[in-house]
Amino acid sequence: MTSNDSKQDNPEIRATTLSRRGCLKTLGFGVLGAGAVGLLGYGYVFHVEPEWLSIERVDVPIVGLPSNFNRFRIVCLSDFHYEPFTQLGYIQRVVQRVNDLKPDLVCLLGDFVFSRAESIRALAPVLAEIKASYGVFAILGNHDLWTNAQLVRSELDAQGITVLNNQNILLNSGKETIVLAGLDDGWSGRPNLPQSLEGVPPGAPVILMLHEPDFAEEMAIGGRVQLQISGHSHGGQVRLPFLGAPFLPDYARQYDLGLYQVEGMWLYVTRGIGVISPPGRFNCRPEITEISLVPIDP
Repeated sequence: MTSNDSKQDNPEIRATTLSRRGCLKTLGFGVLGAGAVGLLGYGYVFHVEPEWLSIERVDVPIVGLPSNFNRFRIVCLSDFHYEPFTQLGYIQRVVQRVNDLKPDLVCLLGDFVFSRAESIRALAPVLAEIKASYGVFAILGNHDLWTNAQLVRSELDAQGITVLNNQNILLNSGKETIVLAGLDDGWSGRPNLPQSLEGVPPGAPVILMLHEPDFAEEMAIGGRVQLQISGHSHGGQVRLPFLGAPFLPDYARQYDLGLYQVEGMWLYVTRGIGVISPPGRFNCRPEITEISLVPIDP
């Protein structure tokens, strides 16, 4: 018997050889599996969730809400950041979803562009397709001011979208009124709440648009504003289970998403539509918000 025959007939040697082969095969499958999971995870974070729209519906109780405005529906969109990451086809789908909701009012909460104000020339005509019974109104965000606020404002105005800059508009139903006010950007502008409330009828409920949420405590002083609606945070774009968002922008670190009550005033913070770099989302889908106003006794 040759030494080779002896090795082949030795069960311990054969078992060791098979064991090594099995380990190598298992390791190979493990590496391939990890790679596949990594690719799937990358694809999900950067190509699936950033355009996987969620419609968030929330009822907000308003003290003294006129009866004609019971169940008045406000749809909020924020943080488009059109180009280079957010593309026009996606925003067109957002607009269609909004129109399917048949809202009473649509509020656009700023950051229309990312790094080029000229992007608004393509974006504004798409946003002009939004339909709402009481109209479409906007404020500007920090990225709009950091690029060219005048250009962003003028292009929106040209498409029939009114930009409120420390101003208000009265929304009337019969003899009853609620107020929509809009402030200049809180980070880089000059927001002026008293100016935005000039001419407001006493006792009329006020809905306030302000891009950054973390000024809410200041806006709640005096009890004149019933609801502040904001964006800016993107919800962090990435939210880890049990830990929340590892990164949040300035002025969105105290209130980063959802509904809060701040000194008797309601605050709603939307996760927004678009993304900034790195252009991914995880556990933080883009959001169309539908707020329904409901009455509550004082």
